[in-house]
Amino acid sequence: MSSFKALVVDKVDGNPEMSIQTLTTDQLTSGDVLIKVHYSSVNYKDAMIAVNGQFAEKFPMVPGIDLAGEVVESVNEDFQPGDQVLATSYYIGTRNFGGFSEYAKIPAEWLVPLPEGLTLRESMILGTAGFTAALSIDKLEQNGLRPDDGKVLVAGASGGVGSISVNMLSDIGYHVEASTGHMEEVQYLKSIGAKRVIHRDEVTDEEDKPIRKRQWIAAIDPIGGKTTQYILSSLDYGGYVATCGLVGGVEVKTTVLPFISRNIQWIGVDSVKFPMEGRKKIWDRLATDLKPSKLSRDIATEITLNELPDTLKEILKGQIRGRFIVNFIKDSDEETE
Repeated sequence: MSSFKALVVDKVDGNPEMSIQTLTTDQLTSGDVLIKVHYSSVNYKDAMIAVNGQFAEKFPMVPGIDLAGEVVESVNEDFQPGDQVLATSYYIGTRNFGGFSEYAKIPAEWLVPLPEGLTLRESMILGTAGFTAALSIDKLEQNGLRPDDGKVLVAGASGGVGSISVNMLSDIGYHVEASTGHMEEVQYLKSIGAKRVIHRDEVTDEEDKPIRKRQWIAAIDPIGGKTTQYILSSLDYGGYVATCGLVGGVEVKTTVLPFISRNIQWIGVDSVKFPMEGRKKIWDRLATDLKPSKLSRDIATEITLNELPDTLKEILKGQIRGRFIVNFIKDSDEETE
């Protein structure tokens, strides 16, 4: 290839501006594997980078913390031309040019061979959101959670992590309750597995109460802030919460009471630098027992590179549901079920 298209964010008079530009491989940041990108997923963090100029270590930057595609060139013996691979997080789209590009150079140590049981498209419907959801469930189960233990709350259920968590948990036998700020999405959430849907205000702690009525044995919490406070105060005895996001804020006000009187566990989930050995195991689960049943049909929306800037702005406004993926191979023969 002589040139290709990418979404580039640069600072103009101190403010981030997005544009679709023509690049060459010489302009890509360093990496020992050159990948023809087939799909990239769209995440809240990408919007923070592209619209607000946050998280990026330098400009100009090609955002896109997730990508999946085919190896074109490699100086690492672990990867050969034609291999199908995916990559999520690390410094992709923040320090190294990321997935919102028809080609990307990625360090080999950040790459995961595409697991059997997933297509490249499916891997990006999942992306960091699916990986985070699966990692949260895996951590909860490692700490002892089982489907018969009781109800599980998924906060922020209309979003990427939330939607996939609802579907995964329901598929493997959990009674799932979902909270959302978008009550127009009640039927959507029930269609992917939620037994009950409540407004996010019902799980927002405005009173700073450390203890409330017991409601859930566990929760997946991509929100943080006052939502985390409410969950901690509402877990049943021996309950667990896996916190994996901060869209609702980073400050949490609580006391030791729920921990020592109800024996609860607060579990932190990091998807950015999670070790590769464990990362591959989670992706294997995403291709098998944790592969969501509604993955292609209900959760995903495809867009083009030209539609990406508007989508990134909509994410920050909370105006989208489920997962959005950028399709770079519209004219190819790859399955797009």
